[in-house]
Amino acid sequence: QVQLVESGGGLVQPGGSLRLSCAPSGSIFDMDDMAWYRQAPEKERELVARISKGGRINYLDSVKGRFIVSRDNAKNTAYLQMNSLRPEDTAVYYCYAVFMRSRWSNTEVFWGQGTQVTVSS
Repeated sequence: QVQLVESGGGLVQPGGSLRLSCAPSGSIFDMDDMAWYRQAPEKERELVARISKGGRINYLDSVKGRFIVSRDNAKNTAYLQMNSLRPEDTAVYYCYAVFMRSRWSNTEVFWGQGTQVTVSS
């Protein structure tokens, strides 16, 4: 069964950078929207950045100018480059993607397992 696989989280000092990656674990038919969400302890999950198949991008206001979302459509992979990280960026980051597993399946929403990002000195 196809899953979304994330990588790139970790511990970084304030002002540092991290790059997250997300891709399906196997072949798929058609990738649509991809996005990154995050959830800090005792807070609701929030949308960090979203990129459509055509490249339209939306960012959470607090990350504008610091984070860059991108995708490689040939690899069905999304990236989140996080620069100038702050302690308040500490959270579990989740990849979100909408795609069809095969030409005969319905479009579905998939979530990654989450990757911890901790910003601390």
